[in-house]
Amino acid sequence: MRFHRVTALAAGILLATSLGLSACSSGDGADADIVTVNGAEPQNPLVPTNTNENMGGRVVDRLFAGLKYYDADGTAHDEMAQSIETTDRKNYRITIEPDWKFTDGTPVTAKSFVDAWNYGALGTNAQLQSYVFSPILGFDQVSAEKPTAQTMSGLKVVDDRTFTVELKAPSIDFESELGYAPFYPLPEAAFKDMKAFGQNPIGNGPYKFADADAWEHNVKIDLVPNPDYRGGRPAKNKGLRFVMYQSFDTAYADLQSGNLDALDTIPASALSVYQQELGDRAIAKPVAQNQHIGVQSNVPHFAGQEGLLRRRAISLAINREQICEKIFHGTRIPARDFTASTLPGFDGNLPGSEVLKYNPDEAKRLWAQADAISPWSGRYEIAYNSDGGHQAWVEAVANSVKNTLGIDAIAVPYPTFKNIRDEVNAETIGKSFRYGWQGDYPTMLQFLTSQYYSYSETNNVNYDNPEFDRLLDAALAAPTQEESYRIIAQAQALLIRDMADIPVLDYVAAAGHSDRVRNAQLTWNGLFAFEGIEK
Repeated sequence: MRFHRVTALAAGILLATSLGLSACSSGDGADADIVTVNGAEPQNPLVPTNTNENMGGRVVDRLFAGLKYYDADGTAHDEMAQSIETTDRKNYRITIEPDWKFTDGTPVTAKSFVDAWNYGALGTNAQLQSYVFSPILGFDQVSAEKPTAQTMSGLKVVDDRTFTVELKAPSIDFESELGYAPFYPLPEAAFKDMKAFGQNPIGNGPYKFADADAWEHNVKIDLVPNPDYRGGRPAKNKGLRFVMYQSFDTAYADLQSGNLDALDTIPASALSVYQQELGDRAIAKPVAQNQHIGVQSNVPHFAGQEGLLRRRAISLAINREQICEKIFHGTRIPARDFTASTLPGFDGNLPGSEVLKYNPDEAKRLWAQADAISPWSGRYEIAYNSDGGHQAWVEAVANSVKNTLGIDAIAVPYPTFKNIRDEVNAETIGKSFRYGWQGDYPTMLQFLTSQYYSYSETNNVNYDNPEFDRLLDAALAAPTQEESYRIIAQAQALLIRDMADIPVLDYVAAAGHSDRVRNAQLTWNGLFAFEGIEK
């Protein structure tokens, strides 16, 4: 789902106030029954089609239910869907279960889905997740800067519980992605004022906002179970509190003292000891998350052939193995592609992938070639959000580049994840930046279409290769998964050749829970199965 969730993987934004922390650790009253988990200030109001980062995404997925949902292993199950019928993977007839309603009491209908998808696709709405609707017939007309249509021709409401979807071409991924947040339905109330709606969402998921003041910005978000939820992931607790932290070190201290019930990211400072300190409450699990270094083409020295040579040189100058060993103590592994090593079809030996291995001599040679085009000037900077536990590894990358290439290279902190994402999205950041992806549904195509399709709003590195787009289209239209994997490998070989960005790390999640909860299970993408945590 995102830079989390474009999967961005930040920690909390600001340290929760002492009032907020004392409340969530109180031993009496309603708060004692609430499960407290680490969170952060979402970048945007909580609108499913405009939430493409981890901290907003983890809340949105609790508030809404889709046609499908994903279990802890990433397997998709029907949620609101009674049936999804197709004979050609191009034309779908979807029937939803009866008697679902939003938390304002209005019914969830086929129109609730169609209206939400059309809103997400419409170019003038500028939704960050609009790219997910690109396979649907009519998307091109609706998503244009000046739309020639307001609704996608491939969506038709048949009756209150049935709608049809026509795609431009067969898609091997379409049914799998129907549990992804942009495909959630919206109530009619949302379209009256979408920004206001995002501040106090009306959903149909297993939770709802505790009250009108549930979102205390930069402090916490409180959710309570939705008694009208009818799907397969009912809340097994009395509520969730997403507590916002300035650092994972503070969150870990709260976990140890019993003021936090579940922490999905152990800070680097505790990675060598957390399993000993937490005992059977420690969790280690390979998950579908990654970390990359990106740079936009408007940054001096990083456009055209010069930029390609410099990106390749920087990749070769990074000692990934050493960073994984010395900083992460085995809780990260060197990246070998542009997706994640836990995903079906992963190939760690793609053509050209030697550029992802430390090779100082080749790095220097390519840097010299770039200098022959335009001599290097200035300082190489890598931005990171200091609230996300990224300082150590980004500084290590900068030092590796500095020592190998003999240039001035530094890590540049931004106070919060929101700060850095706002500049990346506006293309004003002016330097390299760390970013990551955390899977929203477990396919390699989800990672690739979101980040590298030329028209994706979450393509943060301005990658634009028509042949790559064509290969992704072909992979989606492939008749079998094996054929799709073969084409994906070809597409990734192009990403490597063009060095779209610089893959650095894949995750082995390090997490933990307090002794006050049970069944705190980490899922395939590194988030907790929040609904199942019991207290």
